[in-house]
Amino acid sequence: MLQRFCLLILVLNSISLKSQYTDQINSNRPGASIGAFSVGKNVIQFESGLEYRSYKHSGYNSSTFNSGNAFLSIRWGFLFEQLELTYEGVYGFGRLNSKVTSPNYKYYLNGLLQNFIGLKFLVFDPFKKEKKLNVYSWKANNSFKIKELLPAISITIGPNINFEKTNPFPYGNIFSKIYKPVFFQNIGGKVDEEPFLHLRGTIATQSHFLRTWVLVTNFNYNRYLSDNVEKGYVLTLTHNFKPSWSIYIENEGLYSDLYRMTIFRTGIAFLFSNNLHFETSLGMNVKESPSLIFANFGASYRLDFHKDYKSSAEIEDKKLKKEEKQLKKSLKKTSRAEKKRNKRARKKN
Repeated sequence: MLQRFCLLILVLNSISLKSQYTDQINSNRPGASIGAFSVGKNVIQFESGLEYRSYKHSGYNSSTFNSGNAFLSIRWGFLFEQLELTYEGVYGFGRLNSKVTSPNYKYYLNGLLQNFIGLKFLVFDPFKKEKKLNVYSWKANNSFKIKELLPAISITIGPNINFEKTNPFPYGNIFSKIYKPVFFQNIGGKVDEEPFLHLRGTIATQSHFLRTWVLVTNFNYNRYLSDNVEKGYVLTLTHNFKPSWSIYIENEGLYSDLYRMTIFRTGIAFLFSNNLHFETSLGMNVKESPSLIFANFGASYRLDFHKDYKSSAEIEDKKLKKEEKQLKKSLKKTSRAEKKRNKRARKKN
């Protein structure tokens, strides 16, 4: 294990540093995917939103759950450009209407659906040697390039932390309160209980092509070290059709022993300023156990304390240029003094 850890550190240190910072905010919202790039060193970014969700479960006699979800993500770029510390939290609250018994029961539930802290590291950046804009050729700047097929790749790893032993949404299952109803399965069945800590890993890829299109893919392995491991994927395609406007479509798949869902989303985002971004989206899944429709609105804001990274070679080059400038200044001063001396000498003669 120690050898693997040391090897990982060597690999990370061998990758040349390249700034991922952009002049404009780059948010993961409104979709469920995370991009491959970090926010940039010394940038703190907040991404938040509110979502209305309506569930209906055919397997539980059309029981329903109408809820609101509050989202908060905090992203901090630190140490160097490729590294990001991220927090993702989702708090759910709503009314569960159980129809598996008569009379029906109603439960008002609230709790954490997600509480994740992780580190993201960019392991491959195909744009680190990107050529400058060609001012003489529109075709050279806008034509498709084979390099655009190569995606940037990042890895995110961290723990999910569950502070509530009696969380009403264990493993994100909003129907847990009526899961394993006594009329359909064993009497006295143990209620699902999520452990205090389990792990999540995500491999993210991000491709940019034709200057206005971005394709992001996520492959997730969630709740490792728990009784209900969840696997999933997210595919997000974004198109910028105006300098401040973009639209996206997304497909997400979730697979575990408790439930399987295939979700589709679409939405629009508006860049209000370089540091502020608004968005809204709609979505649904394609099954009835449960069916789901939802609408979302959110915003992202960043505190930008970024300073461009300079390599040792760049620092040395700047130092040499400064010394060269001072030398030229000294030579010019010496030359003027020499001319004055020569002029005085000629007058004496």
